[in-house]
Amino acid sequence: QVQLVESGGGSVQAGGSLRLSCAASGRTFSQYTVGWFRQAPGKEREFVASIGWRPGITYNRDAVLGRFAISRDNVKNTVYLQMNSLKPEDTAVYYCAARHSTDSEFGYWGQGTQVTVSS
Repeated sequence: QVQLVESGGGSVQAGGSLRLSCAASGRTFSQYTVGWFRQAPGKEREFVASIGWRPGITYNRDAVLGRFAISRDNVKNTVYLQMNSLKPEDTAVYYCAARHSTDSEFGYWGQGTQVTVSS
């Protein structure tokens, strides 16, 4: 019911910044919670941050707290992940995912965007 496309990834040096975008197509995007996940080579996918459809409801992984910020623009149907003070351990493929307000799991996923942080 909703399709997600990530963009904004790239290669940066440690300490740099990137802003990831998750563009969604759908008529009821505002009813979805959107989360960012990442998966490094050889590792399990892990949660990064999420933002609810209601204002002010956000969650962040402890490892990125204070460095990453998630936001959304329901008019543009886009969710952002601002990443500052990037570290080599942040290197991963980043995915956005959506969960409808009536569901208990993230059932919609994008294709991912690569983030590479060099030391």
